[in-house]
Amino acid sequence: MDIVVKGRKTEVPERFRKHVAEKLKLEKIQKLDGKVISLDVEVSKEHNPRQADRSDRVEITLHSRGPVIRAEAAAADPYAALDLATGKLEARLRKQHDKRYTRRGNGRLSAAEVVDAVPGVAQLNGNGELVPTAEDDGIPTTRIGSLEVKGEGPLVVREKTHTAAPMTLDQALYEMELVGHDFYLFVDSETKNPSVVYRRHAYDYGVIRLETDPLAGEDAGGAGGALGG
Repeated sequence: MDIVVKGRKTEVPERFRKHVAEKLKLEKIQKLDGKVISLDVEVSKEHNPRQADRSDRVEITLHSRGPVIRAEAAAADPYAALDLATGKLEARLRKQHDKRYTRRGNGRLSAAEVVDAVPGVAQLNGNGELVPTAEDDGIPTTRIGSLEVKGEGPLVVREKTHTAAPMTLDQALYEMELVGHDFYLFVDSETKNPSVVYRRHAYDYGVIRLETDPLAGEDAGGAGGALGG
């Protein structure tokens, strides 16, 4: 793994370059993310006297086979800024590592096991339709939009509308990791179609794109399916 140290509108002393190599412990980083390719460290300086306590800024960019991870910090000198940025980078790597470990851990139930483990859970037939039970009789039904909810739940429906600029697939992966979700909805800047990136297994990611079929009728099947497929 390579470490590239560069300055933006400032000179980077050789002493600081050696300090970067000592501060960024490669063994620790590779233990948290075994697919790291390179680390870029950029040093910049703010010459405004009013910002003397934040005059030196250090930005660390970690390039991996997964999403790019960035951490930056500003302080009164580059060494202090490097310490702060390194702490942020390690915290984000540790958080990402812990998520992967948790997803691979035990304790998950398969779809077939949910019926036995959760009392009163709804059951679906082979066509994805609810299987009526004897307990359904006399239970009030509430309509929420186009859905029918029996009893008091546990179905919760929430609608949200977001405006977002189109972005590339790489940007969507970075945003997904940034917010800590297992999926991220975005508009693909190349196809202009709504798309979803999602986490699959370990370091793998998937993407689902929607395209409008002008020949499809109202009875045509949707694009639903399991994200893990």
